Amino acid sequence: MNIEGSRSVIADEKGLWVRVASGDDRAREEIILAYRPMVFWLAKKFHVPYNSYQDLVQEGIVGLIMAVDNFEAERGNRFITYAYHKTRGRMVNFLQRSEAKAPLPVEDEYLEIGRSFEPDDIDKLEWSLSVDAGLASLPEREEDIIRTLIIEGGKAADVAAKHGVGVSQIYRLQRAAIARLQKVLTLGL
Repeated sequence: MNIEGSRSVIADEKGLWVRVASGDDRAREEIILAYRPMVFWLAKKFHVPYNSYQDLVQEGIVGLIMAVDNFEAERGNRFITYAYHKTRGRMVNFLQRSEAKAPLPVEDEYLEIGRSFEPDDIDKLEWSLSVDAGLASLPEREEDIIRTLIIEGGKAADVAAKHGVGVSQIYRLQRAAIARLQKVLTLGL
């Protein structure tokens, strides 16, 4: 299906949802195909290793299908918003399961907290968790240097005095720690 075909499907989306509600499998398939590019767009945002990309896309497609099957068009909400969160949540859950990091699915965490998240909030949370995990993987001294200099905004001279080394040694350790941290964040933990 080309872009023009997808636009025409979205232009007649209300009609498709009426047909889906009446059990029309062809209308259901048209909606899934129209929103499938969103899954690939989201998958690219995760920057996963090549060998995980297809599995991530597959999870995203499952999330999209579940969103189509569970969407209640009569409520007047936009499907794209609903599908975005369901699909992205399914992808995040997959990545967390594959890395054995999360005991709760993302949707359950939203319910426990009692508020909805905007996409930027989720990105910030994921980034924060990734950075914390990356820092924890560093040797203790390098972790302390990164936390003190970069996160807390401390001075190199104070850190050098604390560790009993020169300022130039602190900067060398900082460069090494940043290089390790970049590897961890790029390749995943």
